[in-house]
Amino acid sequence: MNYSKEKQIAIAAVTAAAQLCQRVQGEKGPQTLNKADTSPVTVADFGAQAVICQALAEFFPDDPVIGEEDAAMLGQPELVGVRTQIIQQVQEILPTASLQNVIDWINHGNGRVAPRYWTLDPIDGTKGFIRGDQYAIALALVEEGQLKLGILACPAFPLENGTTGLIFLAIRGQGSVEIPLKGGTPKAIKVDNSANFAELCRIESVESVHSDRAFQTALDQSLGLKSPAKQMDSLAKYGAIARGDAHLYTRIPLPQFKDKKENIWDHGPGVIIVEEAGGIVTDLDGKCLDFSVGAKLSNNRGILTTNGTIHQQVLEAIKKQDYK
Repeated sequence: MNYSKEKQIAIAAVTAAAQLCQRVQGEKGPQTLNKADTSPVTVADFGAQAVICQALAEFFPDDPVIGEEDAAMLGQPELVGVRTQIIQQVQEILPTASLQNVIDWINHGNGRVAPRYWTLDPIDGTKGFIRGDQYAIALALVEEGQLKLGILACPAFPLENGTTGLIFLAIRGQGSVEIPLKGGTPKAIKVDNSANFAELCRIESVESVHSDRAFQTALDQSLGLKSPAKQMDSLAKYGAIARGDAHLYTRIPLPQFKDKKENIWDHGPGVIIVEEAGGIVTDLDGKCLDFSVGAKLSNNRGILTTNGTIHQQVLEAIKKQDYK
């Protein structure tokens, strides 16, 4: 399969969602709510999920979608204003949308793993979005447990000409490309295959709880990394590695979170984009990430993403540092 229809629909959907997110930012700033796990969620998260799920439900009705958001909390009486904002934002794209439409579209993302399904994070890096920094609209297609398509819309991603906004796209066996968010010609991207650790760039999350920085510091020293890590919110980090702006990214669970498993929507699109650009993504034991078991990467621990050239050396260094 060349996935041409999936590609066309995915690009249109994430572009519309990115426009919704930018509009929310430009109006009064995103109003923030707290989910049950205390993580933040905004009008834009819900609106973006509704817009993307509407498109997937229309064009691929048999495909489940495993998305991050759920509309249950929107039923609270005190959130009537938030519901109104979400509907208004969605109606900018889908003028006839009703409240029930929007709720149904958001909840279309409550699917389960199937032989073919989509993962969706309508805003990966919500804290970055709230701050006005990096975030990504992240969508991936999985068939028989294998990533087949991944797309990231990154409205704040910095470009060399001083502008911002990129879409990263990969289809299995077809390579990775970047496309200006405002439209333009796709450009093939490749990782930077440099292997001199003294000159390499490691990229990490802005949020310190995402990875064990004490272990990482020791690992950096053992590898001979000289430059301080570049910090970036969201799956945009995968785009940075795929286009050669960075070379190494790790998610090393903190000791108190040793049993924590990563969400599939937090990595799926980025994984295939890096792999199709020539890089490698595994867990900390060198195992491929398993997208066949559910909403969590239950069969993996941590994440290691590299330009490929240095991957085995980093795995050996992690083992030598005795990460357990």
